[in-house]
Amino acid sequence: MTPAKTMKKSIVPQLAAAMLTSAAAIFALSNDAFADMLDVEKDELRLGFIKLTDMAPLAIAYEKGFFEDEGLFVTLEPQANWKVLLDRTITGELDGAHMLAGQPLAATIGYGTKAHIVTPFSMDLNGNGITVSNEVWEMMKPHLEYDADGKPVHPISAASLKPVVEAFEAEGKNFNMGMVFPVSTHNYELRYWLAAGGIHPGFYSPSDVSGQIDADALLSVTPPPQMPATLEAGTIHGYCVGEPWNQAAVFKGIGVPVITDFEIWKNNPEKVFGLTKEFTEENPNTTLALTKALIRAAKWLDENDNANRAEAVEILSRSEYVGADAEVIANSMTGTFEYEKGDKRSVPDFNVFYRYNATYPFYSDAVWYLTQMRRWGQIAEQKDDTWYDDVAKSVYRPDIYLEAAKMLLEEGYVAEAEVPWDSDGYKAPTPGSDIIDGIPFDAKQPNAYLDSLEIGLKTGQLVEQNGS
Repeated sequence: MTPAKTMKKSIVPQLAAAMLTSAAAIFALSNDAFADMLDVEKDELRLGFIKLTDMAPLAIAYEKGFFEDEGLFVTLEPQANWKVLLDRTITGELDGAHMLAGQPLAATIGYGTKAHIVTPFSMDLNGNGITVSNEVWEMMKPHLEYDADGKPVHPISAASLKPVVEAFEAEGKNFNMGMVFPVSTHNYELRYWLAAGGIHPGFYSPSDVSGQIDADALLSVTPPPQMPATLEAGTIHGYCVGEPWNQAAVFKGIGVPVITDFEIWKNNPEKVFGLTKEFTEENPNTTLALTKALIRAAKWLDENDNANRAEAVEILSRSEYVGADAEVIANSMTGTFEYEKGDKRSVPDFNVFYRYNATYPFYSDAVWYLTQMRRWGQIAEQKDDTWYDDVAKSVYRPDIYLEAAKMLLEEGYVAEAEVPWDSDGYKAPTPGSDIIDGIPFDAKQPNAYLDSLEIGLKTGQLVEQNGS
């Protein structure tokens, strides 16, 4: 008998025994996993998103099996626009969705659509930019400050845009800019930047929801993927949007991003994961399971100094997710940002998904959005400080987040230092040095904050049709 045959005869029973042992071990592990798994009330879920890079936690939770680890079988569905996404969540066609942070707040207070939406999970920080057309950029250049290398000094103030807006006005032309939705971060960030540079972005009123009362620059809604084409057509002269649609303008050679939201308000909150209050009450374990999976996905996106971002870019570039060229997505997702063509700069925190407690739903984030709604007239009448706190607490749910995080801590997926266990839900006041206009923000004093802003509604003011 040859050595090979002897080996074969002796190995077969050993392999069989090993396979039986492995099978038993796998069965035991599976039983342990199922024993620890939440008893979810609903295991088949449809979740909505818009084709933006900050939907990444949903894509990663799906692709990495984090949803399945929680006993959830998820279908991710891209939506045509933010209104459709919100409406389908309210009707139950979607079980939850990637939402603009302003959407749950606006719906809950009855601005636009009335429905009680809550969020146990903040999806990211930063991630937006403001882009202008090539024509506008050339007109801005004489008003910019330059460094020794001849590159524009950042952040670029909207004060350099003001002469351009005035030139348009002198010629009897409107200066039009796009944003993605009336209660979007993009709307408020664009307004904040414009106002900080002395450009009035316009008021809303109960009888005029255009947001263009008294406006120097006229802002209107354009869906994110359509921003570059709308700019190229000349319908708008600039826009505020999330990635990859600022970098797309650079690659197409049709526009120049002038500022990121990181430069407008350092580490500002962006999207949230929204669910109806009814869903969370009827499906508490499912809500916890979703939150757990999303926290794990966010951590994966940021861990080891963004080591997984290249893989994330490949996933997001697929047609079922963002569907943009991987090179375009990578331009910002991997820690850089390109302004004028060839002017690529390091911005390691352009997209933040887990660092700085990015996933924790802070009440102070909610209050900032509410102050901007009041500042521009979407909240028509003055509210006292207690109202802001009450609304924030009815929409943002750190209690759910902390329960999910505690389970992940026990399972070894998060470290104790990564979660703000003892927070009262409010961040420390944001210093003026972190905000484009130099005005600090204290969420516990929303009315004092509003009164400190030069442009916008103050205590006791209302918007009339012809201005405040």
